[in-house]
Amino acid sequence: MKLSVVIPAYNEEESISQTLRSLYQTLAKHGIDHEICVTNDNSKDNTLAVLQQLQQEIPSLVVFTNLGPNGFGYAVRYGLERFSGDCVAVFMADMSDDPEDLVKYYHKMQETGADAVFGSRWQKGGRVVDYPAVKKVVNRIANMIIRLMMGIRYDDTTNAFKLYRRETMEGIKPFLSPHFNLTVELPLKAMVRGYSYEVVPNSWTNRKYGESKLKIKEMGSRYFFILLYCLIEKHFSRGDFKKKTAKPAAVVSR
Repeated sequence: MKLSVVIPAYNEEESISQTLRSLYQTLAKHGIDHEICVTNDNSKDNTLAVLQQLQQEIPSLVVFTNLGPNGFGYAVRYGLERFSGDCVAVFMADMSDDPEDLVKYYHKMQETGADAVFGSRWQKGGRVVDYPAVKKVVNRIANMIIRLMMGIRYDDTTNAFKLYRRETMEGIKPFLSPHFNLTVELPLKAMVRGYSYEVVPNSWTNRKYGESKLKIKEMGSRYFFILLYCLIEKHFSRGDFKKKTAKPAAVVSR
């Protein structure tokens, strides 16, 4: 099963080298057939030049440039429309996600046959390092609202770091979110449309370089829009977008 890793990158010249080298070395060490797809989201710094140089040492690195429209969601979607693997993970460029956790996701998907594997930083075994206090409060409130409104138990919907089978990703199209609300759209649509998922504890470490691209004040209404969209689909779509399961073959008596 070939793994694709989609990474959006905007002005990440300081972080991207460490992230990609660590990711490649980890996946190669575990013998996982993979490609690393980085979408340069029209960066204004030297991100593209750094990526082009890294292609000389990382054979599985594929570089895209999204000229526009730009934004986190658009950059991720650009990669999700172009990956070649049997499954695909969204991974952050700032090294906040742990490549070893991705290996756990991959093996969990193989072992269980799940349509998706989601991480949780807040369940037993999960871990956060240097998580900003205000961001943590907002995160926990947002995830509580999502759980209550959607009637789910999963507690880390806003975490972008997730793994999906190709069929799952195709089944949750079309994508709507141009910004960070895509992190909520993908898992909620997978749940609403009947795709199975497993949850694996994962870790998160605050970035060492650069600035976070998430602007909390700008994202509230966008998250709420996607939440309402998924809620409406759940209760009023009458299963029109549900995962199609193969019907058992008819038994012909002789």
